[in-house]
Amino acid sequence: MQKIYISLCLIAIFAASGCDPKGQPDASTGDTLRVVTTIGMITDIVKNVGGKRVEVTGMMGPGVDPHLYKPTPKDVQRLGSAHIIFYNGLHLESKMSDILAKMSGDTLAVAVTDDVDRSLLLTPAEYEGLYDPHLWFDVKLWMEAVGKVRDALSEFDADNTVLYGSNAERYLAKLTELDAYVKSQVARVPSQQRVLVTAHDAFNYFGKAYGFEVRGLQGISTATEAGIADVQELATFIAERRIPAIFVESSVSSRSLEAVKAAVKSKGFDVEIGGELFSDAMGTDGTPEGTYIGMVRHNIDTIVQALIGK
Repeated sequence: MQKIYISLCLIAIFAASGCDPKGQPDASTGDTLRVVTTIGMITDIVKNVGGKRVEVTGMMGPGVDPHLYKPTPKDVQRLGSAHIIFYNGLHLESKMSDILAKMSGDTLAVAVTDDVDRSLLLTPAEYEGLYDPHLWFDVKLWMEAVGKVRDALSEFDADNTVLYGSNAERYLAKLTELDAYVKSQVARVPSQQRVLVTAHDAFNYFGKAYGFEVRGLQGISTATEAGIADVQELATFIAERRIPAIFVESSVSSRSLEAVKAAVKSKGFDVEIGGELFSDAMGTDGTPEGTYIGMVRHNIDTIVQALIGK
């Protein structure tokens, strides 16, 4: 069934690309670059770097889990007519990997993590030898993705290299400020209280960059389901360490974390749900959390306030 699905998607992609010529868009006539992105964090980069020169469509909106996502028929049409596709790579969009690979000869498909030094990537033993794809939780490391988008846009649309370069420079300056803000907030939490417990194991880059011990109920991918033993093991850890708060995620069901909370209570300790974090998806368009910067600020503010009790 998976092979049939991929074949149908490819037929639709080639049909869309055949009906909609993808020649170099002419900026002088108001033509824009048609860009399709997967996750919201990449969409935000392209909007900031591309500016009015690009028309960007994000496939995965608020609350969407990229580990499990399959493109809709409308997505397939957009992929086929795009000048450039930006995706995360590192097996994040695992249900789309075959489609992206097979259409790369017809449309420029760019993994924004391709140029990141592999020695900086995390390789959890439980993730079957693959890299952890959640780079955006380390703001400094995610800045590498901005450079990749800038370079790809500049190479494809050389007449606007200066525009992309200046836009990227402004955005990178904002991300430098964001990284400093996260560090200043983290400094408010005593080192022994810097323990982050979430629904799935997406925050390891955050932990490494900002000095947190990180535990997730599920594995790196939400395709891996947690069992009763996992719930009990995590509950024991929370009760023994007397961790005051755990966190649900916007793109993962809260049911499993509620089960952990109940299991902790049965062990004689009360743990609070400290709030909702954005992990694999950003917030709603038009809200602060609908941008990468707003999402990161929301996350760190929520974590710090819950852990220090303010």
